[in-house]
Amino acid sequence: QVQLVESGGGLVQAGDSLRLSCAASGRTFSNYVMGWFRQAPGKEREFVAAIRWSGGRTYYADSVKGRFTISRDNGKNTVYLQMNSLKPDDTAVYYCAADSSGRYYFSLNYDYWGQGTQVTVSS
Repeated sequence: QVQLVESGGGLVQAGDSLRLSCAASGRTFSNYVMGWFRQAPGKEREFVAAIRWSGGRTYYADSVKGRFTISRDNGKNTVYLQMNSLKPDDTAVYYCAADSSGRYYFSLNYDYWGQGTQVTVSS
């Protein structure tokens, strides 16, 4: 049974940092792209960042480029999202997902999803 379990969300002030974790289990993800998406109230789910498990190539949405960093720890089967210089606009539920198609930008391509973790940034 595949499981993606996010953790690390919380309430912070603008300018603060948070690190989200996504622990993956239940299958081998070496041929997958691991992505982070977010969804704010009343808005569609949007792409944040992705990383190829094999090779480590990374991709970012323009809105987070330079502030967020995605990484993975192969030994722990865990993907991280380091979020710095947080803004109120970053407030959302953040989801971890796994994609076998390679078309990392589109949420519909992803095969597995975590339950999400809330990030709230106050001004």
